[in-house]
Amino acid sequence: MKSRIYIDTSVVGGYFDEEFEIATKSLFKRLENKELIFVVSDLLELELKNAPPIVRELLYQFDNECFERVVLTNEAIQLADTYVVEKVVGRTSIEDCRHIAIATINKVDVLASWNFKHIVNLDRIKGYNAINYKLGYPMIEIRSPKDLMHYEEE
Repeated sequence: MKSRIYIDTSVVGGYFDEEFEIATKSLFKRLENKELIFVVSDLLELELKNAPPIVRELLYQFDNECFERVVLTNEAIQLADTYVVEKVVGRTSIEDCRHIAIATINKVDVLASWNFKHIVNLDRIKGYNAINYKLGYPMIEIRSPKDLMHYEEE
């Protein structure tokens, strides 16, 4: 069974960022090889509208079957709001919380992000998962694309 990887906007932008491109391109190579599926949300698509054209158009280079599309629901909005109310992060990070909530509700295998301040951060992850546990949602696995690189056997 293919892993379902939810990607946020930082992963798409990371493809063109010198600091993140090696790991990001490795992850996209796994997508191209049909080793995994990217779970993408309408929130991601909305955020990409403000990105440079090269970033905005990256996902269109891949077959539709490489993606599973999910949407920001009222349930996800409420869960994201709970992350903020419970002070996992501040109100300015509500969009990040919405990505986490969408990924949680859709039971992805991993959420991939380059956002180390609000998402890929051990204290934050513990906070998100404490709320998820309290409310009966599954734990969310959050990693950077570097953690998802496929290393060949030596």
